[in-house]
Amino acid sequence: MSQVIDRRLNGKNKSTVNRQRFLRRYRDHIKKAVEEAVSRRSITDMEHGEQISIPGRDIDEPMFHHGRGGKQTVVHPGNKEFIAGEHIPRPPGGGGGRGAGKASNTGEGMDEFVFQITQEEFLDFMFEDLELPNLVKRHLSGSDTFKTVRAGISNEGNPSRINIVRTLRSAHARRIALSGSSRAKLKEAQIELERLKREEPDNFGDIQDLEAEIGKIQARIKRVPFLDTFDLKYNLLVKQPNPSSKAVMFCLMDVSGSMTQATKDIAKRFFILLYLFLKRNYDKIDVVFIRHHTSAKEVDEEEFFYSRETGGTIVSSALKLMQEVMAERYPTNEWNIYGAQASDGDNWNDDSPICRDILIKQIMPFVQYFTYVEITPREHQALWFEYEQVSEAFDDTFAQQQLVSAGDIYPVFRELFQRRLVT
Repeated sequence: MSQVIDRRLNGKNKSTVNRQRFLRRYRDHIKKAVEEAVSRRSITDMEHGEQISIPGRDIDEPMFHHGRGGKQTVVHPGNKEFIAGEHIPRPPGGGGGRGAGKASNTGEGMDEFVFQITQEEFLDFMFEDLELPNLVKRHLSGSDTFKTVRAGISNEGNPSRINIVRTLRSAHARRIALSGSSRAKLKEAQIELERLKREEPDNFGDIQDLEAEIGKIQARIKRVPFLDTFDLKYNLLVKQPNPSSKAVMFCLMDVSGSMTQATKDIAKRFFILLYLFLKRNYDKIDVVFIRHHTSAKEVDEEEFFYSRETGGTIVSSALKLMQEVMAERYPTNEWNIYGAQASDGDNWNDDSPICRDILIKQIMPFVQYFTYVEITPREHQALWFEYEQVSEAFDDTFAQQQLVSAGDIYPVFRELFQRRLVT
């Protein structure tokens, strides 16, 4: 039996080609492990790698083997007992000796295969097929990124960028232009010389004169250089501005007294997941952190995730502050504006209609996408039902989901930011 294994090594004794093939083969196992890891990890442990276990029965390697050869005659009896789609029961037999249970003197098996994926691979699987919806607006001025593009042919340039084909074509055209008349005279003289040698072989004077003339013409043609500096052509490369989409994400988190420590932890984990997703997938994106109880305040990343400030609940204060920051720093004709709000839904009753009006009139017409996540195991309250009216008015750009436990964070996150097919 022949077995072929690719052992070509890359730097640091790691075979990148084989590893990528392995990750593609066991993608389903790894994605399932990543989802479970996101659910059980703490908010400070999101960026680490993960240990993946694969059942022993799934790690068989494909291999080449020799067939029986020769001419085979096989009679298939057909099938009278099963139809397509039926499940065939597993026949009774000895176990593999794994896991809990009684010892057995029959059967054999393999332990699970365990390996470690890196932080980069973990995040790749975690954010696969996710994107910010409706990322279309571009700011063309003040771009600091460029890409080099071909811009035709130039007569001057770096020798490393010489275009050989165009250079030889130009040289050939120049030689034809400079020696065209001489070649015509040479052809006429050669024809006349052949005629004289054939018809007047004794006319040595004219024959010698023609031979001398032909030599002069040939010398004149040879003096035309094969390649001249005028012929050199270069590939012209220019730097073209590469406008990048400018986006801003507003993170609005409720830190009022009704938010228990467990609820705040779920909200923080959701926003950490969002923050990692944004920073990993987008080079140019601003993140505005807003905490609110009875009043809202724009804070930095450290204070957003670790401050212990609390109070009553007025959700509209955060939406008003978001609208003010939008108007002051993020022109809607230049920026892709996004919002993500997390709360337990407990709000002052008279404030919920105000939240709805602010969203419908002052925020939603100018944003690309807004998500609301309600973290509660209870029935929805007034804020959720007011936001349902916003969802009806802005079906494509507003989404709301409920989180009950930490295990719901990753599935809900993928649902909110799943890549959408463009129709």
